Amino acid sequence: MRDFELNLTPEQESKKQYEYMEKAKELVSIKEKELGRKLTFSVVTFGCQMNARDSEKLVGILTEMGYVEVEDEHADFVMYNTCTVRENADNKVWGRLGYLQSYKKKNPHMIIGLCGCMMQEPGVVEKLKKSYKHVNLIFGTHNIYKFAELVYRCLSSNKQIIDVWKENDKIVEDLPIKRKFKFKSGVNIMFGCNNFCSYCIVPYVRGREKSREPKDIIREIEGLVADGVCEVMLLGQNVNSYGKNLDNPMSFANLLREVNKIEGLKRIRFMTSHPKDLSDDLILAMKECDKVCGHMHLPLQSGSSRILKVMNRHYDKEKYLDIVRKLREAIPDIAITTDIIVGFPGETEEDFEETLNVVKEVEYDSAFTFIYSKRTGTPAATMDNQVPHDVIKDRFNRLLKVVQEISAKKAKSLEGKVVPVLVEGLNEHDDSLVTGRLENNLVVHFKGTEDMIGQIYNVKLEESKGFYFLGGIV
Repeated sequence: MRDFELNLTPEQESKKQYEYMEKAKELVSIKEKELGRKLTFSVVTFGCQMNARDSEKLVGILTEMGYVEVEDEHADFVMYNTCTVRENADNKVWGRLGYLQSYKKKNPHMIIGLCGCMMQEPGVVEKLKKSYKHVNLIFGTHNIYKFAELVYRCLSSNKQIIDVWKENDKIVEDLPIKRKFKFKSGVNIMFGCNNFCSYCIVPYVRGREKSREPKDIIREIEGLVADGVCEVMLLGQNVNSYGKNLDNPMSFANLLREVNKIEGLKRIRFMTSHPKDLSDDLILAMKECDKVCGHMHLPLQSGSSRILKVMNRHYDKEKYLDIVRKLREAIPDIAITTDIIVGFPGETEEDFEETLNVVKEVEYDSAFTFIYSKRTGTPAATMDNQVPHDVIKDRFNRLLKVVQEISAKKAKSLEGKVVPVLVEGLNEHDDSLVTGRLENNLVVHFKGTEDMIGQIYNVKLEESKGFYFLGGIV
């Protein structure tokens, strides 16, 4: 039965889920005694930072139940948190499910679960019911807070549990989270998206925008700082529209100002920022707030105003370039990164050339470049003039070449500078080095030890290697 049918408040729902964690813990304990060992789990994340944060909630709840996390999928409970932004993400999941079927034959009590955006796609659940009967648990994006209850149902039943909702306006706070990093954390400030870009499946699978209350966000970050976190990433599909649906509306710019006041917090990042909602006040807040990193991820998608209109992006090339100008006037050293789609339906060579021109004019520090992926259910999927694959591939390679040349030039210009760097871990290839991240999100390797992880040091960028630096502590 749906929780909103029971009219539970978010606080009551949270309490109920903790009760299910205890019930599940008892069943896990019984199974452990039967097998003579601890039960293990693996949560595999596909997709964006929002999914990564959701996965930390899944990990926290399974840990609370007594499961022990392992690195690979030879586990007693395997959970896939899926993405559906591009077709390739779906294909990865279907492929992995085939492997898990053979694992389950060797470990019959294994539980396989699927959640996330892919589960909200039309036809996916029916395909799972028909062809992937070895999957035990299926739920979507709207009821992740009921994970404990769903796991308990799995443990106490041999039936396939399916609970995918079309919508939900409830935000349930205070459930267990186990962070991947001790020193940094994502923080959801809102959920869903109202933009309906014509190529994007997200509004259909994540639902309408819902903002968290500022007091809950501040309380969460204060708790994170008390637990050793020095950097937070504020997360939303479009953070610039934060707060519009609150009873007492608050702009994202003012939320940034409030977060900046938190003692002990050293760095604030955020994503994603939609150009159509980026206000002058947000630029001012970034300039004013000393903890906000000098980095703006500002998706372009296309440099052609004609294509942007068909994409339903609600800005044109001129407005985008005006935002970039304002950002650089206010924060001269700001790093600007972007997303670009190549081969959107109807894209001509002239449209593509406009994209190249914007890339050259803005000179992005880096760019995520994507080949257009047709997503069933979006307006773009049924548009005429789908661009031939060989044309798309040629344009993609030309774009990538320009992007990489500019990125290398921008990185080279930082050589010799001393910048603050957050140490994130030991270098994977040389344990005499540590790896840290600059405010602009680039990486630097330098001499250091494990006890430096989670601290910020002033580092001289001695040599650019294109996508990373070699440096030394000053």
